[in-house]
Order: sequence, then C-alpha cells, then structure tokens
Amino acid sequence: MSRRRAMATAALGSAAALALTALPAQAAAPSYVALGDSYSSGTGTRDYIADGTSCLRSVYAYPSLIASAKGYALTFRACSGATVADVTRTQLSALSASTSYVSISIGGNDAGFADVLTECAQPGWMSDCNGAVDDAQAFISGTLKTRLSTLYSSIRARAPKARVTVVGYPRIFNGEDCNALTWFSPAEEKRLNATADLINSVTAQRAAAAGFSFANPTSRFVGHAVCDSPEWINGLSNPIENSYHPKKEGHANGYTPAVSPYLTGATVTVTAALRSTAAASADTLATRESRWAAADRSIRPERVLLPDLHSPRALAAAQRAGVDVDDRASVDAADRLWSARQAAEHRARVAGR
Repeated sequence: MSRRRAMATAALGSAAALALTALPAQAAAPSYVALGDSYSSGTGTRDYIADGTSCLRSVYAYPSLIASAKGYALTFRACSGATVADVTRTQLSALSASTSYVSISIGGNDAGFADVLTECAQPGWMSDCNGAVDDAQAFISGTLKTRLSTLYSSIRARAPKARVTVVGYPRIFNGEDCNALTWFSPAEEKRLNATADLINSVTAQRAAAAGFSFANPTSRFVGHAVCDSPEWINGLSNPIENSYHPKKEGHANGYTPAVSPYLTGATVTVTAALRSTAAASADTLATRESRWAAADRSIRPERVLLPDLHSPRALAAAQRAGVDVDDRASVDAADRLWSARQAAEHRARVAGR
C-alpha cells in the first residue's frame, strides 16, 4: 500500500470513529418502582411470579401492565400483607434519585381490613361487625394519618425527582351476599364500603399534602363489585388468599385506566397484545425481586378466614342465641334477626351523636 493510500485509509478510520462517538447513547428506560400491599401486587389475579415469596405478585397487576405498555423498567416491590412499617423496612430501599415513577397503595392492612372482613362475614349472632368497623374507622381517622405522612416524606426524600401516585381502594360490595358461606348483611356491606371511602379520603388528603397525585379507583369498579355481573373482585375464594381482591379484569379494566394517566400522561388500554407483553416479563421480574426474598418473607400475609360455625366461640354464641349450627334455616333466621337488631343499634347511635 502506498504511503498516500495508507494516510487516506487512516483518515477515513478516524472520521468513522469520530462519527460513532458523536451518536447519542440509547436512553435508559425510565425507572418505575411499585410499592405497597396486595392491591398493588396483584393478589386475586390467581397467576403469580415465582420469586420465592408469598407476596403474590402478578404480571397482570396494574404496575406490570402499565410498565409493559410504556417500556418502563419495573421494580415490583408491592407485597401481599404489607403495612406501612413493612414498606419502610423492605421496600423503600428500591428508591433512588434516578427513580422516575412511584405508585403505592397502603393502609388497608394497618387498619386490619382482613380481620374486619373475617368478623363481618360471620352470622350476626356470633359477630360484632359494627365494633370491628368502628375500630377500623377510628384508626384510619387517627393513627393512620400520621403513619402515611411519615411514609410519604420518606418516599420523597429517597426519590426526590419521581412522579409519585398514591392509589386507593375500590368498594368491594354491592349490597347483596351471593356466597353460601358468608353472612354479610346489606347494612354491613354499606359500612364496609364507607370504610373504603374513608381510607381513600384520608389517603388522598395526605397524598395532596405531600405533593403526590391520588388515583381513586372507586368509580371504575361501580357495577363490578362482589356478586355483580361481570364481577371484577373475588368474593370468598379458594384458595382463600384471593378473597376480596381484584381479579385480572379488575386490574385491566379498573386499576390500570385509573392509575395510568398519573404515571404516563394518558390512559393505558389493556389489550391481548399488552397482556402477552406483560406475561413475557414474568421471569425477569421474578429474578429481580428474588434479591429481596429474605426480607419479603418476613411480611405476614393477611388472610380473610372462612366462618367456622363449629368453633368453640361459635358454639357458645349459638347456645346463647338458641341456634342449631347444623340447621341452615336456624342459622340464617337468627342471622337476619341479629343483623337487623345490630343495624338498628348503629342507626340509633349515629342519630344520637
């Protein structure tokens, strides 16, 4: 090769190298961290990633669907049973200054939602649903406010540039009980729905004070509660951990359109193609979340319990009420009587305030 040709070749090589270095680097996918409890993890969808925990995380939950639709890099920390303390202890470490988006639903387990539902699902002659609801509402109106404010401050400190969306809870009931193994009265269902409204109200106030958005799913689930058709929320279920949580349809048609505008600037529509994209991320999510498996296993799952009419408590209550627990007609007749009495007592108490 002549000296002139060699110099020309070298010049071309230098120009090519300069051109390559001048090309913009591919931008990293925006970081999205999904925090919270079972209503964010996807409990109730009946299809969970194998991450070595009992968090019941699903690719069909709204965080996964939204991340798949927008190409966000999802860190899926939401876990069934999580309380505010659990989020602080096991989930906030996933946040950083580079986090772009955060969503969180939390507070239901702090208020003892599972225990309240367990109490109210029993026949009126053996339960104190009003007392359980009263305790939960007092907690929400008092202690929970402070816990949420502290948590939200911690989120902002760890993710100072993130767009944060706090997510509420749907009303579970429609005023009827179509399950043969539970005894929710219309009055009890009304009070339970009012409790969901109360926690949404308190949560929205605390979110606004922190400068966060609040996504309220209530209107999206109207007509799709337990016993509605179509039903987007599980009633008493087998396996029982799915009970009173949104199904795949609830996350696709209820939560995703309610939350996505705050995280993406537009409403995400869940299609078959999007479901397939989300499903394909299962192994990636499972591997990513398994890093925190030991910490996640420390979270105590919250479970609604099946009414047991043959427990010592039930048998003692049945004897006092004159109920034959092996005779469904006797059980139901006494339930209607006691439930009506309890509803009247609650109305009188409210009127006397």
